[in-house]
Amino acid sequence: MDVYFDNAATTPLYPEVIKTVTNSLSQYYGNPSSTHAWGRKARSAIETARKEIASLVNAAPQEIIFNSGGTEGINAIFYSALKDLRAERIITSKIEHHAVLHSLPKDNPQIQIDFVNLLNDGSIDLDSLESLLSTSKKKTLVSLMHVNNEIGNILDIDKVGALCLHYGALFHSDAVQSVGKLAIDVKLSQITFLTASAHKFHGPKGVGFMYLKKNSGLKSFILGGSQERGIRAGTEPVHNILGMSSALKLCHDHLDDNHQYISKLKNHFFEGLVDIFEKPQINGICRNSKNSLPNICNVTLPMDEGKAQLLSFKLDLNGIACSHGSACQSGAGTGSHVLKQINNKSKYYHPSLRFSFSKFNTIKEIDYVLEVLKQISRN
Repeated sequence: MDVYFDNAATTPLYPEVIKTVTNSLSQYYGNPSSTHAWGRKARSAIETARKEIASLVNAAPQEIIFNSGGTEGINAIFYSALKDLRAERIITSKIEHHAVLHSLPKDNPQIQIDFVNLLNDGSIDLDSLESLLSTSKKKTLVSLMHVNNEIGNILDIDKVGALCLHYGALFHSDAVQSVGKLAIDVKLSQITFLTASAHKFHGPKGVGFMYLKKNSGLKSFILGGSQERGIRAGTEPVHNILGMSSALKLCHDHLDDNHQYISKLKNHFFEGLVDIFEKPQINGICRNSKNSLPNICNVTLPMDEGKAQLLSFKLDLNGIACSHGSACQSGAGTGSHVLKQINNKSKYYHPSLRFSFSKFNTIKEIDYVLEVLKQISRN
């Protein structure tokens, strides 16, 4: 059996999305910037998709900017916030995606960088955030991800947004893991900037969107034409944009059902792990159904070093796809920067794996993976 449990890395496309993308390649091949009928047809399709996506996050259509995905969006927001909006300070955490951490201007002494404290389970310490916000009047960009991509912890973006509003800070949330899985209201959460990638919610790769709050003042990161209201130059990939809109609409239409179904998969997996391993360590708050995403399960397994070194190899041989929670067991030596922050040293070097589920997975697949893990642990 082949089992794909790496949905936090990327997801398979909905069949309906494949159909939408395929049809649009022949129907909307005109350049959306052209004024002739073919161009107008493509432009109309894009603007319909923009309105659809905007409605799903409670934004105005003009606040949605299409791009290549989360990494580009994060880079663009950081670049312009510092250059054009004159932000002098960044508050973030040490467990953000590398697209955020590598965008920090560490070589610029004029920009103050502060890291919010973490609780023992990897959650953001909101008291620490408020303390940091209250200690300086510098123009500040707060960048905290909605759902952590490794451990699945959900950030209370409503509370963060309220704090940022109170202290006059800009608030960016990397919502790559949450868009399409959780309901998001950018107005209610007082978000200034949000980034998303379609391939995380059963859409095509190479396309995403930014939410830029009206009159935020953010300017172009990629220079060229005047596409995307002058914010993001380059001819829009109509087929990908329509596929993204279709995928997000499907996710929202089945949001509650998907959440309940995937939660059952996750609970069944945890129950099986406990039967196999006496004390599997749960990284983050994966067992907390209220404050963690049901799609992500990150565990450290009590195995000796010899078995740990072969674990990912044996899973792959058995047709099972998952991700390393820590790369140390594969000889990379650097390990997960997220687990390094929340686990003590002895646990950090044990084999950690991230299993991530989607609506396309089944209980039968969970049972198969559990059986393989049982065989590996006993041989």
